[in-house]
Order: sequence, then structure tokens, then C-alpha cells
Amino acid sequence: MANGNPVLTVLGELVVDMLPVPGADAGPEGTAPHYVARPGGNALNVAVAAGRLDAPVHLLARLGTGPLGPNLRRHAALSGVDVSGFVTADEPVSVAVIGLGSDGSPDYGFLVQGAADWQWTDDELARVLPDATAILHVGSISSWTAPGGDAIARLVERLHAEGAALISVDPNIRPMLAEGPVGAALGNGRDVVRARLDRLVARADVVKVSAEDLDWLGVSGDLDRTAEEWAGRGPAVLLLTDGGAPLRIARPGRPVVHREIPRVDVVDTVGAGDSLAAGFLTGLLESGVTTRAALESLSDDRLLALADDAALVAALNCTRVGADPPTRAELDAARAAR
Repeated sequence: MANGNPVLTVLGELVVDMLPVPGADAGPEGTAPHYVARPGGNALNVAVAAGRLDAPVHLLARLGTGPLGPNLRRHAALSGVDVSGFVTADEPVSVAVIGLGSDGSPDYGFLVQGAADWQWTDDELARVLPDATAILHVGSISSWTAPGGDAIARLVERLHAEGAALISVDPNIRPMLAEGPVGAALGNGRDVVRARLDRLVARADVVKVSAEDLDWLGVSGDLDRTAEEWAGRGPAVLLLTDGGAPLRIARPGRPVVHREIPRVDVVDTVGAGDSLAAGFLTGLLESGVTTRAALESLSDDRLLALADDAALVAALNCTRVGADPPTRAELDAARAAR
């Protein structure tokens, strides 16, 4: 069990998101679009969103080389995130170049060969994991890319076996890095990534997964049935997102519940899933739900209230450019206005 005041610990990658500037001149030849560098990455986004909601949150990350690295640390710290778990790394920072569709959905290109994020070792993780960790969130690229993904899986297995913390997993598949030439260069492929995710999901207490993730994983058909099946694989709670469609919430042996998501004017959806995960985990921590038994005994009404708040956090994030989740005051104001 956690020692001291319980905290949310987020473990994963730091990514510099290169986002296009809307309406900016594309250059005389139309070949030089303007981009702005913004902090990103699943783990950083989740930690920042939780920090802005006033959660006690630690971010464990390997901070790579290059001029943009210090900005990632500062972004987290300014949002109330404890960055004492950052490891100084010799490898480069990951970069994502993002295009936006007409509906605000992102299209990613990555510059990540040899990046710092998936080079974790067992010794590094043992050194930086806070003793007060009550919830550990892992996911995305660092969780299914070797060699660091294997060290993360061993940590998850140990905490699960000890009952030392709730485990939260978000696959957050990035197809370019999970398969194809770039994925192969990282040692990834469909079968490899599926096996690594199966290892994590089997030991997870909370899983947040998107319909896009499931499609890449080869899961097709009725999403309600899929949610029920995934809830039977280990987690006590499954949150299944599907763009603007209702959020699906599944618990083992119970009917799947649909919750409408708030309607907002969407600027883009970058970081929406990360914000939802952060909102939900923050709610669990605030409610004192830090054990598997407490999570399983959580009433349906309370669970749905937490899920609704998480969906509102994600919706507010979508009203701004990039991953820019709301503060506690902004969430409270939006909740009061509903």
C-alpha cells in the first residue's frame, strides 16, 4: 500500500508536438507550413491534466537531449506536477509532427528513432517510483516499445502482485510506431505490440481504450460486446471512447453503460483521451478509491459521476489548440453551467 498521502503516478513519454498554425501563410511555394512546438505525449498530457485539477501527481519520464527538453519539464512543473521523477537521458527527445483534419482529428508523423522515452531500466524505475503511489498510469508508446516497455511491464506485475497500487492502462496506439517500417525499426509489429498490451491489460484495474485502438488491434464488431469482453480480461473498470459518440463504461458481469459526452465547439481533439483518463483517475483519488476492493465496491452512481466529470474535462480540452486541459476552477464552472 502507499506510504504517506496517496498520489497519482504517471509513467511514460514526453513528446514535442509540432502543431500547424491555423491560417498561417504556407510560404511562397506552398511547401513550408508554419508550426508551433507544444508539449505533448500521453504521460505528460495525463500528468498535466491531473495537476491542473489539483491532484497530487508525479510524472516519471526520461528527459532527452535537445533545446526543447527543458520546456517539457517546465510545462509539467507549471501545472503542479511533481517532476522529481525525471531521469536525465542521453537519447533525444521525441518529436511528433501533427496534421489536423476538418473535424479536428490529428494525423501524426513521428521523429523518434533512438528516443529517450522507451529506454527505461528496472533500476531507474525502482529509484524514481514514489513510495506514496496509490494509482500508477502507464500506456502509449513507452509501454509497448522495448526495451523500456519490458521494464514497465515488470513494475506493473510487481505492483499488481503486491496489491500496492491501482494500475491504469491506456494502449493509445500510434500505428506508424506500432507497425510498418518505422515500427519495425523500433522492434515493433502487430503481434509484438498485442502481446505486450495483453500483459499489461491482464494486470490492470482501469483501462481506457479507444475505438481506434480496438480497430488497430483487430477487434471488430459490436463495441458493447467488445467492452464486456475487455472488462472480463482483468480490469475492474473499462472506459471505451469513440470520438463524439457516447462513452461506454464496462464492469465485469454488468451491463455496459452509455454516457453522452458534452457538446462543445471543437478546435481539435489532441489530448482528449489523455484528459479523460486524468479526470477519471483524479476522481478516484479524490474519492479515496485506491485499492481494487474499493474500486469494485464503488457504486454505479458514483462511478458514473466520475466518468461524466472525466468526459467534461476531455470536452473542455477540445475547445483549445493542442493538449490544453482545464484547471479545477474551469471544470467547476463548466459543471455548474450544465
